[in-house]
Amino acid sequence: MSKLLSAPDQSRRQFLSRTLKGSSALMLGAAALSSRLAIAQQSASAQFNQTMSGEDYWQMVREQFSFPETTVPMNAANLCPSFRSVAEQVAFLTADIDQDCSFNNRGKFSDLLENTRTLVAAQLNVSADEIALVRNTSEANNIVNNGLDLSAGDDVIIWDENHPTNHVAWQVRAARYGFNVIKVATPANLQSPEQLLQAFVSQFTGRTRVLAVTHVSNVSGIKLPIAELVQAAKARGIYVHVDGAQTWGAMALDLKALGMDSFTASAHKWYMGPKEVGLLYIKADQHARVWPGVVASGWGNGPETRLSGARKFESLGQRDDAALAALSVAARIHDSIGSARIEQRIVQLSQHLMGGVQSLGLPLVTPMATALSFGVVVVQTEAGQGGPLSNRLYEEFGIAGAGTGGLRLCPGIYNTLTHVDRALAGIKQLMV
Repeated sequence: MSKLLSAPDQSRRQFLSRTLKGSSALMLGAAALSSRLAIAQQSASAQFNQTMSGEDYWQMVREQFSFPETTVPMNAANLCPSFRSVAEQVAFLTADIDQDCSFNNRGKFSDLLENTRTLVAAQLNVSADEIALVRNTSEANNIVNNGLDLSAGDDVIIWDENHPTNHVAWQVRAARYGFNVIKVATPANLQSPEQLLQAFVSQFTGRTRVLAVTHVSNVSGIKLPIAELVQAAKARGIYVHVDGAQTWGAMALDLKALGMDSFTASAHKWYMGPKEVGLLYIKADQHARVWPGVVASGWGNGPETRLSGARKFESLGQRDDAALAALSVAARIHDSIGSARIEQRIVQLSQHLMGGVQSLGLPLVTPMATALSFGVVVVQTEAGQGGPLSNRLYEEFGIAGAGTGGLRLCPGIYNTLTHVDRALAGIKQLMV
């Protein structure tokens, strides 16, 4: 247990330990559980309202995660550890359900879900009615993919660096319905965001119906100029979908200002929230246009009695109520740290990492310029060597990366500069 945790937090954790052994005190009423969750939110966020600054502050943040120094995660593009307090709330709330899974007891989770939705929407500067909390980015991408009416002769433009759920999924659907998928490649010798913008705009025609792109590539680390892309596409009446799996929780986002029609992400990545909770934002004026991919209990009795707004995309059958409620704790923590501060830290860590790689004389797949990159860093390797090098970095240096696109390392706010330097020491020994 971290010595930086407060006495109330220690007491809370002791209480959690006792209750998980079977205490009937878990079966709280709606008011009591809401009150307890509010206290948990306040307690968790209070940990980050510290007067310390610099590396002392980020060391304090690191202490809010349970991973040991022997196995340090640095692969936020795939999976992040949850904040310790988030994981505790998931465990507590799951135990509550397991002790009483009646409709009567579970009814209180409806209000907790709405609390979570409100917090998340406020962070993104959109309305709660525009937010659906689904299971992950993959599901959210496929809701959009399958929900838009497209016909033979229509064009869907994608980036060839999109995640498969925003890439292959479009190709699979096109094979069924006969529309065209046009893949845009990253320009050779990339030097500026304008090159990326032009690569997409040059493909717009009167047949273009959808532009579906990824904010930051998980295979190269390249960041698209989303605001400019959205503006250019919307001026031509094109629906714009953005996969934000690599930016939600890491970048300060104002979806209303950016103007895209839909945006997707996962809480288990940079948001450091519960597992199997995903974000689907659909702009209010597009709700009627996008059909749900799943219709389950709770939808209503027919097409005209559906759930309101983006909630119609949450008709998914049995959900993990504990995870949905505990996401609110992560939201409070993000509010406490501040999205701008988080974004600055991610840039600092990734720049420190890329600068270190360059100083070793090794090539990067990811552009060094912050106008073209963000938190995903990919070191160029020989073909097929990314995976083996990633495995060795984990086994010999205790740094967990990935072999995606090369040697991929994506430091999150739970990482320290010391962690990044350890990764660089490993890269030097393994690759130089």
